[in-house]
Amino acid sequence: MATQGSNEQGRGTARRKLLGAAVLGAGGAVLGLPGVASADGQRTGGGYRSLPKPTVIGHRGASGYRPEHTFGSYELALDLGADVVEAGDLVPTKDGHLVCRHEPEIGGTTDVAAHPEFAGRKTTKTLDGVATTGWFTEDFTLAELKTLRAIERIPANRQRNTLYNGRWEIPTFEEVLQWQDEQTRKRGKQVWIYPETKHPTYFRKLGLGLEERLAKILHKHGKDRKNSPVIIQSFEPSSIQRLDKLVGNPLVVLLSAANTRPWDFVTAGDPRTVADLVTPAGLQWIASYAQGIGPTLDLVIPKDANGALTTPTTLVADAHKAGLILHPYTMRNENTFLPANFRTGTDPNAYGDAFGAFRTYFATGIDGVFSDNADTALLAREDFVNG
Repeated sequence: MATQGSNEQGRGTARRKLLGAAVLGAGGAVLGLPGVASADGQRTGGGYRSLPKPTVIGHRGASGYRPEHTFGSYELALDLGADVVEAGDLVPTKDGHLVCRHEPEIGGTTDVAAHPEFAGRKTTKTLDGVATTGWFTEDFTLAELKTLRAIERIPANRQRNTLYNGRWEIPTFEEVLQWQDEQTRKRGKQVWIYPETKHPTYFRKLGLGLEERLAKILHKHGKDRKNSPVIIQSFEPSSIQRLDKLVGNPLVVLLSAANTRPWDFVTAGDPRTVADLVTPAGLQWIASYAQGIGPTLDLVIPKDANGALTTPTTLVADAHKAGLILHPYTMRNENTFLPANFRTGTDPNAYGDAFGAFRTYFATGIDGVFSDNADTALLAREDFVNG
């Protein structure tokens, strides 16, 4: 583990670098200075690189406080100050609409189990090699899904969020784009979103290809261009490669644990693992069709056997050398989700030292972070940039 002195020196260097980037690239947004907007509502300089740094991305909205992937969660993320809202994880319906759910299996995120008319839809499917039992979006029409209501996905950790169970329906991606325009007008600044194609190989085999549907909707709404306020992400590189040919949007490859393989690699017989993709050669390959990566935080700073942070890897420097931005995932406030050396007390669901964890991750030079708690992330950024 690095010494405290070297950590402090690194944080100081990173703060100065990010402060300069924030002032020059974000129109002074981090410091509260007025940004300059162009005719199309984009900040001067345009595109994803004009976002404040480190960019705060509301993970599935404000999922630390509301059931994820609902308009209640999305709007609260904006109210809390998120620069970008992850709206949403895209999965298809039986009749080809794209809706926002964390997974195609909706037993854990909706009240479908309480609907006797859908009891016969419960089934077991193999999803990316894993037997999964429940109800799946591709077995429902949009009209049927609209009779359901969202519930908290992890009630054991976030019991307070269950207060909002049943309040919001499942949004479609088209509704999200309309909401984005409404919120942009209401708030007087461009709202950014960050959708993800979920299990694209699985759905393509079902005849429900995601990329073409997504591109068609974006084109319809005029949001398929280089500087459009929509960043697209996927855990499957082939999905991003396909999108690179269909849209001009900034594209991001998500990266899981180092010893894992993207599912499209598994089905194609590609032997590479995530460890191969985070090498300089792997990052150059990603940069040939994408603008960024979304690594798990453990790829930025690994943990030891006790779950405590160790020494940062070279991933940030290597990715930047390849011209890629990094938006790691996911920061949450609860002890159970924090590195061991930032937990406080013995209650796994109590808040730990999230600010300390943010500071440590920001010091690596990451360009942004996904967080369930955008308000905490914004305060942490203010401390880091101004401290």
